[in-house]
Amino acid sequence: MGLVAILYSLIGLVLLGGGLWLISLGGSWYFALAGVVLLLVAAKIRTKRANAQILYGLFLLGSLIWALWESGYDWWPLASRLGLLLILGIPLLFSFRLMGRSRISRLTGYWWLVALVTLGSLFNDAHQLEGKLNTAPLVQNPALGTSPEADWFSYGRSNFGQRYSPLDQITPKNVNRLELAWQYETGDTKGKGDIGEFTYEATPLKIGNALYFCTPHNWLVALDADTGERRWVYNAKVGTESQRQHQTCRGVSYLPPAQGEPAIITASGSKKAETLASMDCDAQLFLPTSDAKLIALDPATGARCKGFAEDGVLDLLHNMPFPKSGYYYATSPPVVAKGVVVVAGAVNDNYDINSPSGVIRAYDVKSGALKWNWDAANPADTKPIAKDKLYATSSPNSWSIASADESLGLIYLPMGNRTPDQLGMYRTPDEEKYATSVVALNLETGKPVWVQQFVHHDLWDMDTPAQPSLVDIQTSQGLLPGLVVPTKQGDVYVLNRATGEPIYPITEVPAPQGTIAGDFASPTQPASALTFNPPPLEEKEMWGATVLDQLYCRIQFRSLRYEGRYTPPSEQGTIVFPGNFGVFNWGGIAVDPERQVMFGMPLYLAFTSTLIPKSTGNLGEVNVGEHGVNANEGAEYAVELKPFLSPLGVPCQQPPWGYVAGADLTQGKVIYQHKNGTIQDLTPLPLPVKMGVPGIGGPVITKGGVVFMAAAVDNYLRAYDLSDGEELWKARLPAGGQATPMTYLNSQGEQMVLIVAGGHGSIGTKLGDFVLAFQLKD
Repeated sequence: MGLVAILYSLIGLVLLGGGLWLISLGGSWYFALAGVVLLLVAAKIRTKRANAQILYGLFLLGSLIWALWESGYDWWPLASRLGLLLILGIPLLFSFRLMGRSRISRLTGYWWLVALVTLGSLFNDAHQLEGKLNTAPLVQNPALGTSPEADWFSYGRSNFGQRYSPLDQITPKNVNRLELAWQYETGDTKGKGDIGEFTYEATPLKIGNALYFCTPHNWLVALDADTGERRWVYNAKVGTESQRQHQTCRGVSYLPPAQGEPAIITASGSKKAETLASMDCDAQLFLPTSDAKLIALDPATGARCKGFAEDGVLDLLHNMPFPKSGYYYATSPPVVAKGVVVVAGAVNDNYDINSPSGVIRAYDVKSGALKWNWDAANPADTKPIAKDKLYATSSPNSWSIASADESLGLIYLPMGNRTPDQLGMYRTPDEEKYATSVVALNLETGKPVWVQQFVHHDLWDMDTPAQPSLVDIQTSQGLLPGLVVPTKQGDVYVLNRATGEPIYPITEVPAPQGTIAGDFASPTQPASALTFNPPPLEEKEMWGATVLDQLYCRIQFRSLRYEGRYTPPSEQGTIVFPGNFGVFNWGGIAVDPERQVMFGMPLYLAFTSTLIPKSTGNLGEVNVGEHGVNANEGAEYAVELKPFLSPLGVPCQQPPWGYVAGADLTQGKVIYQHKNGTIQDLTPLPLPVKMGVPGIGGPVITKGGVVFMAAAVDNYLRAYDLSDGEELWKARLPAGGQATPMTYLNSQGEQMVLIVAGGHGSIGTKLGDFVLAFQLKD
């Protein structure tokens, strides 16, 4: 028992020392008291005192009462608090020499009571919101955009961005008959010199009998929609660049031919597209690249369309200030509407205050001639820029996916912030107005028609991350043209897309104050009536794999600055919750325009944001991605951004971290919310324990009442019942499924479900290069 006494002493000293530190910060007294008890038990073991076991048993019982008081009957918080203590008690159960059997029996009783109560909580879901969405159509023949029923013409199926398919062959009753129909491997994998965030995020288009999608290195791949056979591949040959923050491509865009029929791939399409000569094109595909190009390609052959720009290639760095390699690039597909292709781009966060512009530009779809440009720093002047002029420096950008309503003549852009994100003193009034918002621009002129901001003077990198979903919404005033857009901070805004006016109320709520000298925080921030915003964090919600790293997380929670949502960044270090990873990110939501409901995957992960004065000296390694230390060249402060983690690398806040949820758009109300995903691919042991895990990606709703989504950090594609969110089916994927799936009809009229599975570098899922298609089997 000597080794046991030493172990108890060491753990007791850590708990006592850390506990006293926590008390000095205003935190819980439990850990210091636990340290004292463990030291007493260790002393009694060394002196072979029989009451060591009784003392430890009473300590276990007291710890159970404390844990239940703090966390309720909830497995993960209880396991974190009690698991290590139960393990430490096992040697005492067998220490017969120190006591009589009656005392052994008493300790055994205490131990089993605590163990059984803890294990019993596995069967209690303390985080379930039960409910059922409407299943009957409320709107007959809703507007779905221009994509034919069998096809998928745009990233969100149409420019409406609904991620809704009118196909209904697959239903909750037969979805369990889905099996793999075919699988394709692209050959584009992460190589030497590629950045950490190498990600497969593409949602393919389905046009005629062909599928089109891009890979992280900007290959455009055309496959046969029936068999997955490769038709052609165009390699944009972008090369590696260490200064990019992302190496990804979310999709390509399509211009139908003049006669309105989809292009049909011919036998010549089986050649490698890079060997084909440039040609004139009727239909066109537009490929955005990570070296800031827009390439127009023929859907039938993969050849470049020579009439577009320079031999089919448009250089998006034209007229850019500070056109540094890797600082500006396109990760999302452009919008094709009303004779123009509208292109936005990503600007690296927090690398340099002198960075390229976030300008939005519209080019003629056939010639590539610039038709208009809208720069948030100069919003009134949208006429094409002169060749000898430059766009504004570092102005707010739109890196995600836009939507468009051609009948209204408007394009809707989810706007980000000006870099640097955490330092607001460099922004102009116009940039302040349009940052972290959705803005509606006239498709013909680029003039702003309306704007709705979601964060005032954003200091948290709360860029509007997701494509707005356009859906006509049934209200007491009748059917209104709606726009539904989710945000990183968890609010879902429901607006009239013609006017920008809120359909559900937007209020201004008080926000924390206090910033570094020279900056300020907005006294209020917008809040939507429809929201997934979590309650503020509390110390008792700090977590860890054991009671020891939970103590560390509690000390950090008390040491960092945190006054709720929108606590300003600080030199002290600030907890940002919801974190800048977002309650919602680019995967967004899916809406059902008939049933008038939405489905999404809200996430809850805290981050920390620390401003580092440059005067402190060496910053160490900088600019290796969005997270870590970013230099903010030209500014007085660098910034360090990272997830709020324990020393063991697990989140400092207790799970669940990831859910699936459904909301009623006619009520503006969340109806159900369930934990999503397991720890199967997070631990050395492949345990499929449902925990509610993080993820990134988006859902697709079908008329059959089934939702398809992967996204979670376990490698599965799942099907959910739209009505209640219950999981109906899942298929194991060979790599992470951090892309939004899609569905279509093959040439035999059979409904297929397709997903690209290649993993995601920043969340650590398995990398690959797979495309998988599923269909119903008898």
